[in-house]
Amino acid sequence: MEKGTLFWNTPTSQLLQDLQTNEIGLASDQVEERLTKYGPNLLKTPPKHFLKELLSRFLNPLVIILLLASSISAATGDVTGFIIIVLIVLMSVSLDFYQQYRAEQAAEELKASVAVTATVLRDGKRQERALSEIVPGDIVFIGAGDLIPADGVILEEKDIFINQALLTGESYPVEKKVKLESPVQEISRAENAVFLGTSVVSGSAKVLVCRTGMETSLGEISKSLSQISPPTAFDIGIHQFGNLIMRLTVTMVLFVVLVNVLFHRPWLESFLFAMALAVGLTPELLPMIITVTLSRGALRMSKKKVIVKRLSSIQNLGSMDILCSDKTGTLTEGRIILERHVDVKGEDSSEVLQLAYLNSFFETGYRSPIDRAIIEHEELDVRSWQKIDEVPFDFERRRVSVLLDDGRHRILIVKGAMEEILGLSNLFSQGSFEKTYDLDPQAREGIFHLSRSLEGQGFRGIGIAWKEVSKDCLHAHVSDETELVFAGIAAFHDPPKAGIKTVLQNLSESHVSFRVVTGDSELVSRHLFQQVGVEVTGVLTGAQIQEMDDPALQARVESVNLFCRVSPTQKNRIIMAFKKRGHIVGYLGDGANDAPSLHSADVGISVEGAVDVAKEAADIVLLKQDLRTLLVGIFEGRRTHLNIMKYIMMATSSNFGNMFSMAGAALILPFLPMLPLQVLLNNFLYDISEIAIPLDRVDMKSLRHPTHWDIRFVHNFMWIIGLLSSLFDFVTFYVLIRLFHADQVLFHTGWFVESIATQVLVIFIIRTRQSVFRSRASGALILTSLMAVLIAILLPYSPVAKDLGFAPLSFKFFLILGGIVICYLTIVEIVKHWFYSQARIGHDERRR
Repeated sequence: MEKGTLFWNTPTSQLLQDLQTNEIGLASDQVEERLTKYGPNLLKTPPKHFLKELLSRFLNPLVIILLLASSISAATGDVTGFIIIVLIVLMSVSLDFYQQYRAEQAAEELKASVAVTATVLRDGKRQERALSEIVPGDIVFIGAGDLIPADGVILEEKDIFINQALLTGESYPVEKKVKLESPVQEISRAENAVFLGTSVVSGSAKVLVCRTGMETSLGEISKSLSQISPPTAFDIGIHQFGNLIMRLTVTMVLFVVLVNVLFHRPWLESFLFAMALAVGLTPELLPMIITVTLSRGALRMSKKKVIVKRLSSIQNLGSMDILCSDKTGTLTEGRIILERHVDVKGEDSSEVLQLAYLNSFFETGYRSPIDRAIIEHEELDVRSWQKIDEVPFDFERRRVSVLLDDGRHRILIVKGAMEEILGLSNLFSQGSFEKTYDLDPQAREGIFHLSRSLEGQGFRGIGIAWKEVSKDCLHAHVSDETELVFAGIAAFHDPPKAGIKTVLQNLSESHVSFRVVTGDSELVSRHLFQQVGVEVTGVLTGAQIQEMDDPALQARVESVNLFCRVSPTQKNRIIMAFKKRGHIVGYLGDGANDAPSLHSADVGISVEGAVDVAKEAADIVLLKQDLRTLLVGIFEGRRTHLNIMKYIMMATSSNFGNMFSMAGAALILPFLPMLPLQVLLNNFLYDISEIAIPLDRVDMKSLRHPTHWDIRFVHNFMWIIGLLSSLFDFVTFYVLIRLFHADQVLFHTGWFVESIATQVLVIFIIRTRQSVFRSRASGALILTSLMAVLIAILLPYSPVAKDLGFAPLSFKFFLILGGIVICYLTIVEIVKHWFYSQARIGHDERRR
């Protein structure tokens, strides 16, 4: 088959011949050959090359300017300075790259551990295989909730409907057929073809795979699809932070260059100094800190059975303050049991059980937990029955019909939501199929009362109905689901999970509001809330939501924690309403109908046993469907965010203060306050001190609340602590000039040591909102910080001191330096507590 051929226009027999396969599938040795020929069935960019990625780091404009300027310096005779600057740049870039490269590799391995699978026919047997292992010529089976694993044509189908909005933009699912009436060019009109990335809404089919990986229709547009995901709140915050730093950097560099030009200082040295200032002000380790911290969080979460598919979603999980979820499998065991099968009088009925069993046994589409509960309840003899046709279950109709024949009767058996089945019935039977009665208002009221009674006891009721059709009826259609005979109710029970009451209390104490969004009835849900000890603060039903516009819904959702009888579309509206109210919303779902909500939520959460389309839409996958597992993920998300914020707060305040001091000193000193080489060295030692931040401890008190990005908070902190740092720098300037009568070399040395000591040691104060004596840093952070200070103290006495422009310092200087550092740290501790108290007051006022 030629590459440019539209495979859906090719006869099936020709496709089978071209692909050298048949309807019993490929053999294992053929699969290996084709994997080698076509490659894995993946939509991904080529793997990153180690050397290419490393070299790309040197395309940073600041790095290029530094290297060019240092080359000019070498050409003028300062070869030693050139070598040292190049070494420092190489070490900084390499350190950043190494950490980020390792983190990205770990993230890819974690993502690969949640592989979507497909049912494929190999060696004549059905097997579950990862999507990456699907090859052209494979025969795959798809059903409701499945993600289409590749592009292919349908060989057999049973009422299959596909949601292909991803490719075509069609709002509604489209029905697929085996044969195409005439050749077509557009994907939307290829009624006999299915495409990678689309999903099965209802029905089932047998598919011949024709295209895989980047050769699929989705593969052709994968580059544009990679831009679909909107930026998270954290992404937006980092972008805002980058703009802030860029503005400060440009302003500072222009100011320093202008001052030095006015003072007629050497232009090359002034230019190098300005560039070094720019590097010093830029938190160049931020990408590495973010990636390493997020990746470490992902690794820790994986050990707790939480798999992260998108690293930035960790931060969203920590910011989440609303969690929406269905109750089944979350609050309950997810193990539905058929407890009762009753007729319209509420009496146990074997006829109702038989009808329900026949419907579930012969259904071939979406096999729900309810079907499994019916089949496992009691094994009945169905050998006398033959299936003629079916109308598969879908989430809009909320029912399924099967057309059966036992040689004497041909009947349509319908099973589904109580209100749907009762609304389609005009008769009822009791105790026997032979006698039927009019379903008058009184009878309807009696059935409605019975259903409410069962719901009040915690049972979920499913309506069972039937009708006899003529013997020549060969197909079942949705239009046939009318004028039914109502037989009775199948009542199911799903017990609450052990310990769920404590878990919900822990969520509440962690300031995450849990909201149930379910298709079940209000009475059943209220009964469950009572069992798990949760007060119902407000209820909205699907019918009520249908009558509301979006602003009205936004006004109501805040006070509601129970949403009942909602459709997939309404679930999505609820999530968007919470987001419009300013909440960070998580959604936990495992069904095909949950996919839109998983995509719309700030963080989509699914479970390992979910349908493929739900797992694909989710950002995070729980390997165990347990809120306790999710709670671990929430705390890890908060820990990750807080450690990232530590670096941002420390880097911005210290770097800004240091650079502001340098810019100010340029106005009053007859020489540069620090040589360009010394500025870079200062920045490098500071980076060493902060490299262990991803390993740092986080205060338990800080983990009790959702974490949010606030650029105004960062901006204000930077100015207050940064200017305070500059104040003590100017005190050091005064001491060096007035008490020690420092020349250029001694001044550079003294301020270099003081700058490192204050910048690094203040880490232990800024890293926590608590008292520095109540919150202990990690051993790794203590080690790297003290090591950076010790190196700065020893450098003036080292063999390279002269090359670096340093001279030995007196014991008297270190005594005074100790006093300056102690005063500085004490005042920062006091100012820190004041700042956080003011920030909390401002936050409370904004919330009011």
